[in-house]
Amino acid sequence: MEPVKLIACNPQVLLERARGALLGLAVGDALGAPAENMKPSEIRARWGRIEGFVSEDPAGTDDTEYAIFSGLLLARHGSALTVSHVERAWHHWIADLDEGPFRGAGFSERGTLENLRRGLAAPISAQHRHAWSDGLAMRAAPFGVFAAGRPAEAARLVAIDGSVSHDGEGIYGGQAVAAGVAAAMAGGSPASVVSAALSVIPSDSWTARSLRRAVTAAPRGERAVRSAVVIGGYPWTDLAPEAVGLAFGAFAACRGDFPSSVLTAVNMGRDADTTAAVAGALAGALSGAAAIPAAWSSAIGPVRGSCLPSMRGYHVLDIADLLTPECEAAR
Repeated sequence: MEPVKLIACNPQVLLERARGALLGLAVGDALGAPAENMKPSEIRARWGRIEGFVSEDPAGTDDTEYAIFSGLLLARHGSALTVSHVERAWHHWIADLDEGPFRGAGFSERGTLENLRRGLAAPISAQHRHAWSDGLAMRAAPFGVFAAGRPAEAARLVAIDGSVSHDGEGIYGGQAVAAGVAAAMAGGSPASVVSAALSVIPSDSWTARSLRRAVTAAPRGERAVRSAVVIGGYPWTDLAPEAVGLAFGAFAACRGDFPSSVLTAVNMGRDADTTAAVAGALAGALSGAAAIPAAWSSAIGPVRGSCLPSMRGYHVLDIADLLTPECEAAR
C-alpha cells in the first residue's frame, strides 16, 4: 500500500494522535479486563451494560505492559529493528528475569518464554500451540504510531517483532492493527483505516475474512458484529482473527467514536481487554487523546509490572512521546 498522506503534517497533531493511540490502548485494556472471557449475557447479568470502569482500582493488563515493551524496543532501534534485536530484548527484559504474578501473561507469551529458555531462537521460538493468538495484535499499536501514514512500514516492523512469538494468523493480526493505527495517525476516515489494515495481509487469510465480515456487519450493530466473527463453542478467546475482527467491527460500527468504540468492544466479551485495547488504539489515533473521557484517561498511571516487572513505572504517554515521528519522516 502506498503511504497515506498526512492531512496535517504538524508535530503537535501527530503527538496528540500518538498519545491518543497508546492512551486509548491502555484505557481499553483497563475497561475490558473485568469482562475478559465472559459472554455478553454474563456481562449483563453482573453489571447491566458496562459504561465505565467497574473496578475500584482499574489498571491495564499484559496488553499494556507488552505494548510498552515493544514501544521501548522500537524507540531504540526504529526502522533498523531486526529479529536479533527483538530476541535479545525478550531475553534481557523478560525471559532471563523473574516474572510477575501473571507469569508471562497469555498462552503465546508463555510458549515463547518456554522456548527461549530452552535455547531456541526465532523463528523456532514461535513454534508453539498459540502462535495464532492476539498477543502480537495487543502490542502492535506502537508500530503504527512510529510509522504514521505508512501502513506497509508499520506492518513490516511489527512482523519483525512478532517473529519471536507468533506465526501465520498471529502475525497477520498484528499487521492489521499496526497498519490501521498508521492510517488513523494520518487523519483518515474510519473506512481508510479498515482499508489500510486489509491491504497488508493476505486477502484469503482467516484474519482478513474475519475483519471483512465484521465490518460488513457493523452497520447492524454490536450483536451482528459478534455473530459474524465469534467461533461458537470454541473455548479459547484469544484467537487473533476473532479478536482483531471484533475490534475493527466495534470501531467501524461506531464510526471511530472513542467512547462507543471501546465500550462496544468491552460489552461483546470474549478477549475483552485486547479487543477494547485495539479498538481504543484505533479510535485514539484517529481523534487524539482529547477524545478520551478525562475520567478514563486520568485513571491510567504508570504500569505496575504485574506481568513484566521490568516495565514497572513506565507510562504509555512516555512511550507515545518517544515514538512520535518527525514531520518530515512521516510524509
